[in-house]
Amino acid sequence: MPVSPAAGPGFTSWPWLALLALAPAVAAIWFAAVGKPGLGGGLVLGLAALAPGRLVLDLQFAVNGPLTIRPELYLPDRFLGSSAVGGGFWLLVAGHVLTAAAGVVAWRALRNHDEPERRRWRLLVPLLAVVAGAGLLTAPVHSGNGFLLARAAFEGPWPALGGYLLVAAALPLAAVLALAAPAEHVARGALAGLAAAAVGVAAPPVLAGLFRADLDVTWGPALALVAAAVVGGLAGTRLTERTEKSEADLAGSAKLPGLFWWRLTTGLLGLATAIAALIGAFAPQVAVTALNPGATTPVSAAADSPARWFLLAAALVLAVPAAGVLLPKTAAVARPVLGVAWAGIVLAGTAVLNTALTATQAGNLAGFGGAAAPVFSYDLGAGAAWTFAALVLAALAALAAAGTGVVEREDAGDGAEPDHRTLTPVAAGAILAVAAFGLPVFAVPGYVAAGLWSHLDTPSWGLLTAAVVVVGAAALATRSRPKPAAALLAGAALLTALHAAELPLVGGSLGGASPAAGFWVALAATAALLAAAGLSAAGGRRAP
Repeated sequence: MPVSPAAGPGFTSWPWLALLALAPAVAAIWFAAVGKPGLGGGLVLGLAALAPGRLVLDLQFAVNGPLTIRPELYLPDRFLGSSAVGGGFWLLVAGHVLTAAAGVVAWRALRNHDEPERRRWRLLVPLLAVVAGAGLLTAPVHSGNGFLLARAAFEGPWPALGGYLLVAAALPLAAVLALAAPAEHVARGALAGLAAAAVGVAAPPVLAGLFRADLDVTWGPALALVAAAVVGGLAGTRLTERTEKSEADLAGSAKLPGLFWWRLTTGLLGLATAIAALIGAFAPQVAVTALNPGATTPVSAAADSPARWFLLAAALVLAVPAAGVLLPKTAAVARPVLGVAWAGIVLAGTAVLNTALTATQAGNLAGFGGAAAPVFSYDLGAGAAWTFAALVLAALAALAAAGTGVVEREDAGDGAEPDHRTLTPVAAGAILAVAAFGLPVFAVPGYVAAGLWSHLDTPSWGLLTAAVVVVGAAALATRSRPKPAAALLAGAALLTALHAAELPLVGGSLGGASPAAGFWVALAATAALLAAAGLSAAGGRRAP
C-alpha cells in the first residue's frame, strides 16, 4: 500500500521490503516452535531496539513527505510542496509500535537476575554497531533525479534526523546490552535481531541505487550493511568465553594482554580522532563547482569557519591524553581523561559543520533564486567530510575508553573505596556545567548562538553531548576509586574550560565579542570540578 497518494515507490521494492520485514519475524516464530524460545525472544529484542528510531524516521512522511529520502517507498515524479499520507504510512507506524510491544513482552519473559558470564567480542561488536550507525547518518544515495534532493542526516529535516540519531545511538547500546544478557542463547538471538533490524534500514537505499539509473549507491549504507552482516555472523558463534584455564593462568595470560590491547585501541582511536579534527579544521568546508563556462569562483565561498580554531583546540586537548594512554606509566590516569575529552570534538565539530551546512544551503538557494541559470553549485567540502569522520572516530574512542575502564577495574580488584567527601563540589560542578552549556559564552551584535533550550541548531547536539558527558563523568566519579575519580573530574574540567575558550577562539573571529553569562558559569564549573579532582587525588594519596 502506498505511504502517500502523491507519490509511489521508485522501483519494485515490495518483494525486498517484505523479505526484510518478514524473515526475522518468521525466524523468531520458528525458534519458539522448535523449543528455542531464548533465541526467538532474543531475536525480537534485537528487532525492537531499533523500532522507536524507525518510527520517528517514518514520521517524516506525515510532517513533509517531499523532503524524505526513501525512494523504496516514495519518489515523486513532479515538484511537491507537501503531500498527504496513505494507508501504507499507518501500517508502517503500526508495525513499529507492535514490534516495540513485542520487545517489551519478550523482555518480561526472558529477564532474570543471574550474573552474565564473560563474553567474547566485547569490543568488536559495539565498535561494529557504531560503524553501522555512522554509515546510516550519511547520504543514503547519490541522486541524479531533480525531484529527490539527497543529503546526509545532519542536512535533512528534524524528524528524519531524529530517527537516524535514535537508530545510530540504539545500535551500540543494544549491542552492549545483548552481550550482557545472562543466557547465551538470548545474547546470540539479540545480536542476530539487531543485525536484521540494521539491515532493514540500510538495505533499501542500496537497492534503490542498484535498480534506479538516476540513483547511485553511497558508501554509508553499504558500510552499515557490511558491519551488520559481521555482527550477524558473530551471533552464530559461541559468545561465552571458555574457562578451562586456572585462575593463575587467566591472571597471567588473559587479563594483562587484554588490557594492553584495549589501551592500544583506545589510544590509537583518540589520536586518529585528533588528526581527523586537525585536517577538518583547516581543509575547505565548502566545495564550489562552476556550472557555466567562464564563471569565476566567488571569493566568499572560500571563507573559513569561525569555529575552526575551536576545533583545533579540541583536537589538541584530546591528543594529549590519547598519547598518554599509549604509555604504560600514564595510561591509568590518561584513560579516564580521554573518556571525557572526546566530547570536545563533538562540541567543536558540530559548530564547524554548522558553518558548512549553512553555507551550502544559502549558496544553493541564492543560485536558484533568480531567473537565470545557476552559476555555481555549493557542496560540502573535504573539511566537512574530515570533521564528520572525527565525530565518528570520537564515538568509537569513547566506546573503547569505556571498555578499557571495565577491564582496568577488573584487573585492579576492589581497591580503595570512593571518597564521598567530594559529593558537594562534584554536584556543584555538574549543575554549573549544565547551565554553562545551555547559556551563550559570548555576545556579538546581530549574532544568535545555538543553545540547548532555544535556537536549536546543529551545534545544539554538541552542547547536549558535552553536558551529558560531564554529568555522567561526575556521577561515575562519585562511585569510582579516588585516582580514577580525580582523572574523570579533571577531564570534565577540561571540557568546561574548552567551552569557556569559545570566547577568544570563536568570538574573536567574529569581532566585537564580549563575555556572556555562559562564560562566567563555565569558569565557575571548571573551578568546582578542579576542586573536586584535587580532593579526590588527595584522598587517593592517603589511601593505603
